[in-house]
Amino acid sequence: MTKEIINRVTSSKLKTFDLEDFYPPGPRTIIDISQWLLEGIVLVESRFRESLKTTDFSVYNNHYVAIHCSEDAIVPQWAWMLVQSHLYGIAKKVVYGSLEQLETEIYREVIASIDVSEFQDAPVIVKGCSNKPVPVAAYAMMTEKLQEVARSIMYGEACSSVPVFKRKK
Repeated sequence: MTKEIINRVTSSKLKTFDLEDFYPPGPRTIIDISQWLLEGIVLVESRFRESLKTTDFSVYNNHYVAIHCSEDAIVPQWAWMLVQSHLYGIAKKVVYGSLEQLETEIYREVIASIDVSEFQDAPVIVKGCSNKPVPVAAYAMMTEKLQEVARSIMYGEACSSVPVFKRKK
């Protein structure tokens, strides 16, 4: 007398959400402006402007770009604006900061555009362990968005999930 094995996960109302599914394709690039500083530490405006004019920014076409300075240099605010102005209309997105900050900003826009109505009053599991660089902040942002509609939110896989949120009755 063998008992039939029933997959309770597939027959449940549990809905899975995977942030990796929303990863926008395109190269991620970091531009270090220290390459345009005098001796790597001093920004000389005329030299900086000339260096930017002679740089081929078209290589960043359709890239997501983070701009930063790896040297401990005093960089005026307008320098970041100037680099941004050269990337305008070429790069998909430009942020000041690290690649992780870039990914966070990309996901901020992505999450803002996600329609979560299909998760209304449903138990939701947010998948973890992605193969793409989904920033930690994206999980927090998505949790906030799902809390508006979901009955409960868990993290992980159906077989080993961690409860994160449960709406009070």
